[in-house]
Amino acid sequence: MIRARQLEGGGALHLTLARPKANILDAEMIRGIRAALERDVSAGTKLIVFEGEGAHFCFGASVEEHRAESAGEMLETFHGMFRDLARLGVPTCAVVRGQCLGGGLELASWCTWIVATPDACLGQPEIRLAVFPPMASVLLPWRVGGGAALDICVSGRTVTAAQALDMGLISAVTDAPEVWWREHYTSHLAPTSASSLRFAERAARRQLIRQLDAELPELERIYLSELMATHDANEGIQAFLERRRPTYTND
Repeated sequence: MIRARQLEGGGALHLTLARPKANILDAEMIRGIRAALERDVSAGTKLIVFEGEGAHFCFGASVEEHRAESAGEMLETFHGMFRDLARLGVPTCAVVRGQCLGGGLELASWCTWIVATPDACLGQPEIRLAVFPPMASVLLPWRVGGGAALDICVSGRTVTAAQALDMGLISAVTDAPEVWWREHYTSHLAPTSASSLRFAERAARRQLIRQLDAELPELERIYLSELMATHDANEGIQAFLERRRPTYTND
C-alpha cells in the first residue's frame, strides 16, 4: 500500500502510493502514509518525496467514503495527514505522472515542490459529484491565488502540466522527474541543516497554517452539516458509485 525507501544517504524519504487502480487515497492508504511519516522520518530527513506507482499519481480520495455516514471520519483522517505534515515541517516533493485528481492534487499541492511529466493532468473534480474540496479551498488560494483556485475548484476541470506550470501550481515539467528532484536535493537541501530547513518550511507556511487552524474546521462543519444534508450532494456521490447520470433538484 505504502512503500517507504530511504534515499540520498537517509536524507530523503521516498513514499510510493501503491494501490491498483490509480492509488486511491482511501482510509487505509492515508493511515499508511501517516504511519510511514511517524515511523520513517528521522532528525536527518531533509525531503519527503511522494510518488504514485504506475501510470498515475492518484485518482483522489475514495468516493465510497464520501457518503454521509462515513464523510466525517474520512475528513478527520485525511486532514489529519496534512496536520502531521505541518507538524513535521520537512520539505516535500510530489512526482506527478498521469492523472492527479481530487485528494491526490490536495496532497501534491501541499508539497513544497511539484515536478510533473508532460502527460500529467491535474484537477479538483469534486464539484462533478456535487461536493467541494475543503482542503483545496484553503490550500489552493495560498498556492496559486484566489482566481486560479476558483477556476480549479468551481469548474472541476483538469489542467495540463503546461497550464499548471503557467499558473504556478507546479515547479517543473520534465520527462525525468527523479533526476529533477535528486538534482534539486543535491544542490539546495543536502548542504543545509535539516533542523534549520524545518524552521524555514514552517516560517514560509505560517499564513497557511493559521488558515488551516482557523478556517478548515469551519469548512468541515459546512461540508458535514450543511452540504451533506442536501439531496444533491448525496445524489452526486450515489450516481457516481452506480455509474449513472445524477438527477439534481438544485436545492
